[in-house]
Amino acid sequence: MSKAKKSDTQSPAQHLADSHDLIRVHGARENNLKDVSVEIPKRRLTVFTGVSGSGKSSLVFSTIAAESQRLINETYSAFVQGFMPTLARPDVDVLDGLTTAIIVDQQRLGADPRSTVGTVTDANAMLRILFSRFGKPHIGSPQAFSFNVASISGAGAVTIEKAGQKVKERRSFSVIGGMCPRCEGRGTVNDIDLTQLYDDSKSIADGAFTIPGWKSDSWWTVRIYAESGFLDPNKPIRQFTKKEMRDFLYREPTKVKVEGVNLTYEGLIPKIQKSFLSKDKEAMQPHIRAFVDRAVTFTTCPECDGTRLSETARSSKIKRVNIADACAMQISDLAEWVGGLDEPSAAPLLAKLRHTLDSFVEIGLGYLSLNRPSGTLSGGEAQRVKMIRHLGSSLTDTTYVFDEPTTGLHPHDIQRMNDLLLRLRDKGNTVLVVEHKPEMIAIADHVVDLGPGAGTAGGSVCFEGSVKELRDSGTVTGRHFDDRASLKEEVRTPTGKLEIRGATRHNLRKVDVDIPLGVLVVVTGVAGSGKSSLVHGSIPASEGVVSVDQGSIRGSRRSNPATYTGLLDPIRKAFAKANGVKPALFSANSEGACPTCNGAGVIYADLAMMAGVATTCEECEGKRFQASVLEYRLGGRDISEVLAMSVTEAEEFFGEGEARTPAAHAILGRLADVGLGYLSLGQPLTSLSGGERQRLKLATHMAEKGGVYVLDEPTAGLHLADVEQLLGLLDRLVDSGKSVIVVEHHQAVMAHADWIIDLGPGAGHEGGRIVFEGTPADLVAARSTLTGEHLADYVGA
Repeated sequence: MSKAKKSDTQSPAQHLADSHDLIRVHGARENNLKDVSVEIPKRRLTVFTGVSGSGKSSLVFSTIAAESQRLINETYSAFVQGFMPTLARPDVDVLDGLTTAIIVDQQRLGADPRSTVGTVTDANAMLRILFSRFGKPHIGSPQAFSFNVASISGAGAVTIEKAGQKVKERRSFSVIGGMCPRCEGRGTVNDIDLTQLYDDSKSIADGAFTIPGWKSDSWWTVRIYAESGFLDPNKPIRQFTKKEMRDFLYREPTKVKVEGVNLTYEGLIPKIQKSFLSKDKEAMQPHIRAFVDRAVTFTTCPECDGTRLSETARSSKIKRVNIADACAMQISDLAEWVGGLDEPSAAPLLAKLRHTLDSFVEIGLGYLSLNRPSGTLSGGEAQRVKMIRHLGSSLTDTTYVFDEPTTGLHPHDIQRMNDLLLRLRDKGNTVLVVEHKPEMIAIADHVVDLGPGAGTAGGSVCFEGSVKELRDSGTVTGRHFDDRASLKEEVRTPTGKLEIRGATRHNLRKVDVDIPLGVLVVVTGVAGSGKSSLVHGSIPASEGVVSVDQGSIRGSRRSNPATYTGLLDPIRKAFAKANGVKPALFSANSEGACPTCNGAGVIYADLAMMAGVATTCEECEGKRFQASVLEYRLGGRDISEVLAMSVTEAEEFFGEGEARTPAAHAILGRLADVGLGYLSLGQPLTSLSGGERQRLKLATHMAEKGGVYVLDEPTAGLHLADVEQLLGLLDRLVDSGKSVIVVEHHQAVMAHADWIIDLGPGAGHEGGRIVFEGTPADLVAARSTLTGEHLADYVGA
């Protein structure tokens, strides 16, 4: 540690003064932290740095922010706390000087089809109020403009008081909502391919159903159709009468009795819709997702044209614009439209709405629209959307915690993000930022550098102090802080080209471009310029194209790097062979699972609209396996100890001696190649960052025979020292005969490219054009685009 600690022998008055100005952490041991002690100045901007896996998130999120949330929960009454999870205190000796923590992380906003950018930021709610008051014709309250509220009518009993007596009266009621009745507010309708549900040449009794999980002896699926009495189970489906077919496919829910058990029968189509189509596709098991992709086609709703709103809701307008038009506008344009409205009676509402929309523009998201589904946002976009609600907050002396807020930002946009963080600080708040980018580290009032390595080699504070002192500190971050990649002296010669003609996806304006093959191509431009639309939306998918993005990895919280990569299979077989038992015993998702937590290692409390909470299983102490399974060993280690190893440790363990397993060693080598040597094999996939998810996907795809690799910001989450390793990996891929196309903002990757395609000049409808094609040297020499200017500054040209 390069900074001396203050003496702990202080008077009570001195200690009280310090507690007003410092957050004191002593003896933190969460995850890989090694008795970390650190003092963080309040009302300042502190940046936490260090290589991936060094313990930054463990200190900032799992210790400081987690304890703040726990203490806030304890301020509620015992009655309220009874409905809340009991949060465990972080493993730390002393934590004082805390203030209320607001966490703004990169967790995706969820893929609920009813969630949009407008609904998660309250901009939609304000628009609905505006249209309910000033829209012509007037059609009702704000809910009349909500695509999540259906129009219903009916009658019910109400209790009223007449002449001192309580009496019941039956009254009619109606609710006018804005939901499109055809698509139920989703904007899309689905067409189900019946041939994927059953073989109509067979009878139900002969196993006609081809739906995953529908076994012939299941009461809840197959037998209820066979024994409902509505159709003949022994007759081929193609021979059903019209009535049988109608009952089979569309019958409304009806009570039936099967072998004395009361069950509810309903037609196959509504049953499939409830069973499969009402769920988040990303959370489905791969074989279920594949079935849905085969069986269901989603198309824009013909009744509402994808707006999700009823005809009545769309009929009400302000200045010839209805609420669907407003939500479809680019937010920067919508802000101008709202600014042009002159309604004195709604001045506070208009000012608040305009501030929210201006915040989108200010934070670099003006290219979005309010009707954009929230599940389609990247991790960086999701984090910036979450920032919107805090920018206008009147709270002071609050602790804001950010997780790599520059993710997905072009160098041009990072300065705006810096300004926003400084503004939060200047209002009297404490701002804690986990970050790798030198442009953001440079504005810090205080820097805490963790390391020196990752995983078990990290977990210590290597430095505390100013940015100037960091540069001279000799730590890994200090040594690499001023690293600058130089332009290549020679670039590779393309071996072919990938032609894209007339690309119009999203904001692309009939783009024609030839992407060179056999070289390293970098596609760049400001956020929202059309990079992903060009690369992911216009490059034809084929067997030879391997696309690796930062999207969520399919799998549950039980999944980990070992299960995702297939590494667990050779490990289980090695354990089974060494001990003369079945491989299934060494799977926490099979026979070896702890019966209390079912192999999860934690007891998970799902709290509906609140964040769920996981507590360590007391039976297995988080090891996930039955005690008897842990008696079996390989190379002196049990299965839980192996899953606790880092990739680097495991690569050595399975590379030699009794535990030598070539199949496992090969997979571990690929994980190390992509810079994930610090990950533990059993770490839940849900805890990985967007960059880590992408590199995990890349490691699994490296064994494939694809000729073209498409990567989306592979430097996300990488420390300055790790970028060089990534560049080496990209070079090895290209030199082995692959074509590598990278969407990237990092100037080191741009400088290392053989060819650059720059989109812009701006975002949204101000982008969507190719503004430069050529070598990095030509881009620097021309300085004709924002990217060219920033790259020239970076390489010192």
